[in-house]
Amino acid sequence: MSFDHRKYVAFKPVAKTDRRWPDKVIEKAPTWCAVDLRDGNQALVKPMSIAQKQRMFDLLVKLGFKEIEIGFPAASQPDFDFCRKLIEENRVPDDVKIQVLTQARPELIERTYEALKGAKRAIVHVYNSTSTVQREQVFGLDRAGIREIAVNGATLVRDIAARHPETEWTFQYSPESFTGTELDFAAEVIDSVTGVWRPDLGQPVIINLPATVEMATPNVFADQIEWICDRIQRREHLSISVHTHNDRGCGVAAAELAVMAGADRVEGTLMGNGERTGNMDLVTMAMNLYSQGIDPTLDLSGMAEITEVVEACTEISTHPRHPYAGELVFTAFSGSHQDAIRKCLSRRQEGDAWNVAYLPIDPFDVGRRYEEVVRINSQSGKGGVAYVLERDYNISLPRWLQIEFSKVVQREAETNGGEIDSLTIHRLFEDRYLKVPEDWALRSYDLHRDENGVRAEVSVGAVNGSIALEGYGLGAVEAVSDALKHRFGISIAVEAYDEFALGEGTNANALACIRLTANGQHCSAAALAEDTTSATLQALLSAVAQVAGAELPARSLEGQEVSA
Repeated sequence: MSFDHRKYVAFKPVAKTDRRWPDKVIEKAPTWCAVDLRDGNQALVKPMSIAQKQRMFDLLVKLGFKEIEIGFPAASQPDFDFCRKLIEENRVPDDVKIQVLTQARPELIERTYEALKGAKRAIVHVYNSTSTVQREQVFGLDRAGIREIAVNGATLVRDIAARHPETEWTFQYSPESFTGTELDFAAEVIDSVTGVWRPDLGQPVIINLPATVEMATPNVFADQIEWICDRIQRREHLSISVHTHNDRGCGVAAAELAVMAGADRVEGTLMGNGERTGNMDLVTMAMNLYSQGIDPTLDLSGMAEITEVVEACTEISTHPRHPYAGELVFTAFSGSHQDAIRKCLSRRQEGDAWNVAYLPIDPFDVGRRYEEVVRINSQSGKGGVAYVLERDYNISLPRWLQIEFSKVVQREAETNGGEIDSLTIHRLFEDRYLKVPEDWALRSYDLHRDENGVRAEVSVGAVNGSIALEGYGLGAVEAVSDALKHRFGISIAVEAYDEFALGEGTNANALACIRLTANGQHCSAAALAEDTTSATLQALLSAVAQVAGAELPARSLEGQEVSA
C-alpha cells in the first residue's frame, strides 16, 4: 500500500507530571509581532513588490502592531532595500520596533546591521537550527557544534550592536525547529546565548520558541513551553515568544496554550499566510481574545480593509469560511439557526452583554452588516425568511404565515438551485399574498356599530366602477363576510388574522394577514393600508378572490347597476 501509516512514528510527549498551564486562563493579550513581510513574504509564489510591502507595513502599523518583522535583509537585495527605505524615509513610527531575521553566520549578521543603520529601535533576530534531524542529517554536527554556532552568532550580534549606540537594540534568538529538539539541549543552547547577551544586566532579550514544523498536538507544545520556562536561566529577564506553524491545523490553538504555559509574545501573520499550511493567524487569535472580553490591543474593526490589503499584497484569496474575516462566517442558511438568531436579536437591548445564538461576536464590531447574517436557500426555514422581511421591509409575519410562506420560498430555491436574495423574497411575498385583483380592490368602507353588532357598507371594484356590499356581523370581518355570502354565495370561515402597525403616528401604514376557508377551500392573503381596518378588509377580499376568481364581481354585475 502506498498509503501506509506504519512509516510514521508517534511524537514522544513530554514526561511532565507538574504541568500547571491547564488551569491557567488568558487574561491579557500577549505582545504581538507580525511577520507578514518576512515569513509570510518568503512563502509567496510571487514575493511582494516594494509597493506591496509598504502597503502591508502601513496596514500593520494602523492595526496597532508595535513589533513588525520586515524581512531578511542579508538574504535578498529587495529585503535590504525595503529596510533602508523605511529607515531613510522615516516611515517607522517612534513606538514601533522593526525586526529583521538573520542566520547565525558572520557575513549575514554584518550585512544585517548595514541594513539597520540609523534605525531608532530594532530587533535583531538570529537563529540556527537545533533539532535532532537537522544536526544529524543536515549539518553533521554534534550538540557542541550546534551550540557553538549559536554562541558565536550571539557574540557577533552583541559586539556589532555596541558600535551603534544610537539605536535601541533588542536581541532575539530562535532555536529553529525547537519542537524537534531535545528539551534539555534547547535549554542548554538558550542559556549559552543569554549568557552572552546578559538580559539580567539590562539588555532586552527575546527567546523565540518556534514550532517550525507542527509535530504534535497543542498540549504537547504547551508542555514544552512550560518545561523551558521552568528550567532556563534568567527567565525573569526574558520575553518568551512563540512562533507556531499550522501543519496539523492547530497553529492558533498551540499559540493560545503556549500563552497559558508562560509565553509572553506571539509571532504570526494576518490570515495565517506562511509556508506549507501557513503561520499562526494573528487575526483569529486576537479576535478569539476579543470574543472573551479581553482587549486584543489591536484594532480589527475594519475587517474588509484588512482582507482587501492582504489579498492585494499576497495575491491569495481569503476563504469564505475563514474565522472572523470570511464572507460567510456570520451567515446562517440553516432554518433553525436563522430562527434562533432572529429571536435573540429581537430580544437584545442596547448595552446588553452579547449573547446571541450562533454568533460568537457582534458582526458590527468587524464592520459587517446584519444584512449578511441571514441568507436564504433551500435549507432555510421560516425564521430566516421572516427575518429578511422584518429587516429589509419592516414586515412582521404571524407564525402561521411564516410557516406557509417559507414553503413558497423553499420551492423557489429548490427550483433555482441557489440562494434567494431579499428582493426575490419580497417579490414572492407580493405575488403570493399582497397582489390585489382589480375587481376585488377595497375602495371605501363605512362601519356602523350598535347593540346588535356591526353593519358594514363597503365599496369594492375597479377604479372606473365599483359595487356596494352590505352585511352584518359581530365585527367588521364577520360583517363583510356576510355581505360576500349574500351577494356572491361565498361561504367564509376565518381561521386566523393578525394586524400589525408598521410605523408611528396618524399616517402609519398597517399590515393585515388573514387565513380563511372559502367555499371549502383554504386561502391566505395579506394587505398593506393606511389603517389596520382597511388592511384587514382588503386582505379578506384578496383571500376570497383566490377562490372565487379575480373577475367574479364584474361578471356578477351583468345587467345590474354599477356605481361610478
